[in-house]
Amino acid sequence: MNSDNAIEVRNLTKEFKVSYDGAKTLKEFLVRRHTKAEKHVVLKDISLDIKKGETVGLIGVNGSGKSTLLKLMTRIIYPTKGTVETNGRLTSLLELGAGFHPDFTGRENIYFNASIFGMTKKQIDARVDDIIAFSELGDAIDEPIRTYSSGMYMRLAFSVAINVDADILLIDEILAVGDQHFQDKCFDKLLELKNSGKTIVIVSHALDQVRRLCTRAVWIYKGTLRLDGDPAYVIEAYKKQSAIDHKEEKKAAVESGTAAYKGVVFIDSPSDFSREKCGQKVTVNGWRIADSDDFEFSVEVNGKPVSEISEVDRPDVASVYEEEYAGFVEDKRLGFSAAFVPEKAGEYVIRAQIRTAGRIIAEKQITVIAS
Repeated sequence: MNSDNAIEVRNLTKEFKVSYDGAKTLKEFLVRRHTKAEKHVVLKDISLDIKKGETVGLIGVNGSGKSTLLKLMTRIIYPTKGTVETNGRLTSLLELGAGFHPDFTGRENIYFNASIFGMTKKQIDARVDDIIAFSELGDAIDEPIRTYSSGMYMRLAFSVAINVDADILLIDEILAVGDQHFQDKCFDKLLELKNSGKTIVIVSHALDQVRRLCTRAVWIYKGTLRLDGDPAYVIEAYKKQSAIDHKEEKKAAVESGTAAYKGVVFIDSPSDFSREKCGQKVTVNGWRIADSDDFEFSVEVNGKPVSEISEVDRPDVASVYEEEYAGFVEDKRLGFSAAFVPEKAGEYVIRAQIRTAGRIIAEKQITVIAS
């Protein structure tokens, strides 16, 4: 193994056997001794080096093999083919709190959990106060952890894991621990560990965190290594492919009848039941989005369509819905602006509506009063 590397992965393939029609009772087992099994290839021929001091983000959609690769690095599971080698003391934040016992106190569980990571009692004694302080559990540290909330439990587990003085940290989607204050504190701690020269490998769907924290991103796509390099470049390529895949999956699901089109319409102005003046133009501003390329959009006032509707750039809306509506927000003008003139006093019902495949999938209605 190269002495400059913290982790070396060579020609790694991981398969799992998936059984179907398995026996659920003793009778079924005796009658049907043979079950149908298939091999599911989760990772295929992965090779990469992670150098000492690097902070690497593993990105990809659910089921792509990211977490499996991390488990192979920490030797929770083993490869079907190929090898994984590590150089240095390793800690993994994959399942926080593994090894905790509910009937013992938080303080006692610190000793149990830290010992799993290879620390001696003397080493734990030297760090226990720092662990407790970071967890912010106060007097609750001497209560049984079965009395803890899930947030308290996770905070204690995270505090232990990042204080064991490991050379390599493997982290799987655990930065959403506790409230926003504690999440920020965890992120700052990881930055501190990064700056101190620790090697960090993190699986995360929080792409902004990967950009901020990581020096390198590795994109796993359908079990293969698709791209490896600068986080900004890799993330952009990943998002483009994810948008294409999401669009194709949505279309196939609608055609098969397992899903339906959806959308959102919002009117920013005027506000509901606002008062307007007769004879003066009323401008209707808002935005709309749908997971279909063939939708029809209309604005009506008291049942009569507004003929002129202009499209407006709304990057704020695109950023909010870029994941949920991936493939349907890129390079699109999501905002709209329409106008009408109330000719006489009374109520005017404004309805904005999205239709696709002959049905309404989203609408927004407000009323303004002209006088």
